[in-house]
Amino acid sequence: MNERIVTRGSSNQSVIATNKVLRNTYFLLSLTLLFSAVIAGVSFAFQLPYPGIIITLVGFYGLLFLIEKNKNSSLGLLFTFALTGFMGYTLGPILNSYVTAGLGGIIMPALGATALSFLAASAYALTTKRDLSFLGGLMLALFVVLVVGMIASFFIQMPIFHVVLSSLFAIFSTMAILLTTQAIIRGGETNYISATVTLYVSIYNLFISLLSILGFANND
Repeated sequence: MNERIVTRGSSNQSVIATNKVLRNTYFLLSLTLLFSAVIAGVSFAFQLPYPGIIITLVGFYGLLFLIEKNKNSSLGLLFTFALTGFMGYTLGPILNSYVTAGLGGIIMPALGATALSFLAASAYALTTKRDLSFLGGLMLALFVVLVVGMIASFFIQMPIFHVVLSSLFAIFSTMAILLTTQAIIRGGETNYISATVTLYVSIYNLFISLLSILGFANND
């Protein structure tokens, strides 16, 4: 009898902890997306220059490293907003390039498709009883393909190749959303800062990928 009570109490505590991580993750994700959107709007409005691939990579991975090192402290939150603000800044010049090319009309459809994809993937991960851990192996294999593809893209200047690469990025990002969301539900992810950053980066990459795909489809 006592063992049952202990087991039930542990189970309730686990559910409470999981719900707290999920709630904190979605709250922080909402704030970072809003903050990133504001920075992107400012960057877009003032037509600020793209920082360049080297600065972007150093800034992105440098901030990711700092977040990981400080994910259990308030500094982790600070670096999370620094990362999402920085990524928002890089988004402004990208959007301007589409507007300049006469493809500004695809921005809202890409944004809408990103939101719908995120909601659908999250809803599935939250409700399915299927174990999605197998996606981890698929993502690792796909990551290798994407790295090779990105290197090859510097030498292969074919629009269709970039569309295929963008499609693979969209698939990879959707997998990351599914896997991260279920990891929270099943207790595999207990840090809401790490979960937020993973979801944010996935949403960002998904949006950029859909922009590229729609841009190709609408480019005469």
